[in-house]
Amino acid sequence: MVTGGDPAVADDGDTEREAALARLFELHYTSMLRLATLLGADDPENIVAEAYYELYRRWRRLRSAERAESYLRSVVCNLTRMRIRHLQVVRRHTRRTDSGTEPAAVASAEHTALLHDDQRALIHALRRLPPRQREALVLRHWMGLKEGEIAEAMGISPGSVKTHTARGIAALTQVMENRR
Repeated sequence: MVTGGDPAVADDGDTEREAALARLFELHYTSMLRLATLLGADDPENIVAEAYYELYRRWRRLRSAERAESYLRSVVCNLTRMRIRHLQVVRRHTRRTDSGTEPAAVASAEHTALLHDDQRALIHALRRLPPRQREALVLRHWMGLKEGEIAEAMGISPGSVKTHTARGIAALTQVMENRR
């Protein structure tokens, strides 16, 4: 947006928005990338980029700049969930129309770096959980959020967060104990 007569002069609101978004990017890009990866996104970089774009578009609608991080986290969760659903539909359709072979997924460098050998079994078990349980566990234990923040990010009640977290922990515990 420009002011009065000189189109070369940027609006102070735009300058502030861009500076705030740059700070958010520096502070939270890696954690948002990790969140998308742990939630099962096959293209976490694109999801995080899209989340930052959504935040940029809706910046003026935020109640306060302090809410930007939680809004960003919520967008990453929603985009990942939508992308996973979309890919499930595409894969079902592809299986019906193809000879039954699916192309192998290629992991990004960031995705591979996040998965150390000692974590692979846990990540595999985490990916097999129902989406809501996986989201609740990732937001709680990897992102360190409180129940209220998780409820806001997932768009559910704090009681549902407790339920999904407890069920997810029980399922992961059983899987990890069966490995021993």
